[in-house]
Amino acid sequence: MRGSDRPLSEAYDVALLDLDGVVYIGHRPVAGAADALAKARAAGQRLAFVTNNAFRTPSAVADLLTRLGVPAALGDVVTSAQAAARLLAERLPAGSPVLVVGGMGLRHALRGQGLRPVSTAAERPAAVVQGYDPNLSYGLIAEGAQAVSNGALFVASNGDLTIPGASGPPRPGNGALIQVIRAATGTDPIITGKPERPLHREAVMRTGAERPLVVGDRLDTDIEGAYNGGADSLLVLTGVTDALAAVTAVPAHRPTYVAADLAGLLTPHPRVRRSAGSGGDSYTCGGWTARWDGEIVALSHGGDGDSDDGGRDSGDEGGVGDRYDGLRALCGAAWRTDAPARPAAVEQALGRLGFG
Repeated sequence: MRGSDRPLSEAYDVALLDLDGVVYIGHRPVAGAADALAKARAAGQRLAFVTNNAFRTPSAVADLLTRLGVPAALGDVVTSAQAAARLLAERLPAGSPVLVVGGMGLRHALRGQGLRPVSTAAERPAAVVQGYDPNLSYGLIAEGAQAVSNGALFVASNGDLTIPGASGPPRPGNGALIQVIRAATGTDPIITGKPERPLHREAVMRTGAERPLVVGDRLDTDIEGAYNGGADSLLVLTGVTDALAAVTAVPAHRPTYVAADLAGLLTPHPRVRRSAGSGGDSYTCGGWTARWDGEIVALSHGGDGDSDDGGRDSGDEGGVGDRYDGLRALCGAAWRTDAPARPAAVEQALGRLGFG
């Protein structure tokens, strides 16, 4: 984890933002997200909304964002369908037929790259591309399997096993649905969505970003996607990832920065400073210091060696911002090696910071 002396909205030219869990949850805006993004734009940062969802067209995503108070144009949206279409266009002659096992988002993206969407194996498609569609039929999946068996290139927009449910447990995602063709044909698809590189490449190409910052709530898609693309990342804790998952992450899932929400774009991020000592290395951020004490990470505030205050929101200690300095120091200690920290080693420290 690094620091930034300037607000991230000034240090990075483009924010590549995930949607669900970052800007909205379901169809409800995340509290404060619209205001934070408006201020980031006012500071000169360009915004791009990058999604693994291949079902909605970019215009539909832009309309949804605008209704939720985040003005967006068609060109501000980058989808895994667009990444899949570009990959296919780079491998196939113009006008090639591509069998679409999915919805209008994929068909729209293919046409935009000069390819011809088809629906049956009888049309001898050069490739099959599959993306999430809640109305996907067995017949269309079977056509896709037949085409792949006949030698068509197999591409999937993303490999997410689940998607958020409107209420209750998650529902099967595209990563679960592609298992049907994979099992029937013995062919693994090329996956273009996060965390694979094609979608990150698509976002950078479409925005012309020179110093992009990936912003997301999922370690295994957003943060790993930034890692694979060689970009810095900001993890926000408004979605599926909690503080425990962040602290115990494997190297590819460790963000450059962490914040409570999108307001983290608007502030500098203090550095985590490492100091060697006779009792082992210590990691300090703000007023907090974290160090390994046997099998656990001990956390202290103000150099007093005790943290009975537990990171409570005290005006003297900086409140919630101070709590996140403690989380940054804890990440520094927990990430000292490539081996992920055990949950039991950090749970007490997280509890003292108020991360239950």
